[in-house]
Amino acid sequence: MKTSLLATLALFITLTNSQVLVAADAEHGRTLYRAYCAQCHGVEGDGFGVNSPDMEVAPKDHTETAEMQTRNDADLFKAIKDGGKAVDKSALMPNWDANLNDDEIHALVAYLRILSKTGSQ
Repeated sequence: MKTSLLATLALFITLTNSQVLVAADAEHGRTLYRAYCAQCHGVEGDGFGVNSPDMEVAPKDHTETAEMQTRNDADLFKAIKDGGKAVDKSALMPNWDANLNDDEIHALVAYLRILSKTGSQ
C-alpha cells in the first residue's frame, strides 16, 4: 500500500511538473510570437498583422480551431523551423531556424495550441 501511494504521488508530481513546464513554454512562446509572428499573423493570432494587407497570400489564422486541429505538433514545428514551403504551405512563411532554437520553436508550438484551443497533438 505504501509503495502504491508513493507511486501515485510520484506520478502526480510528474504530471504537475509537466503542466507547469508546458505553461512556462506557452508563456515564453507568447513572447516569441509577439516578437516574430505578430507582424503577419497578428497580435491575437487572427491573421491580421500589420504586414498582412500587403501580402499575396493571407497569413494563417491561428485562432481557427478546425484548421489548426488538422496540423500536428511536428507539422507546426517544421513550418516554423523550415518555412511554409516545407509543409506545402505558402513560401511567404519564412524559415526561422537561423533565429530560433528548437526549444523556442517548441515554445511557439505550445502557444499556438493555446491560441487555437487545440491542445498538444
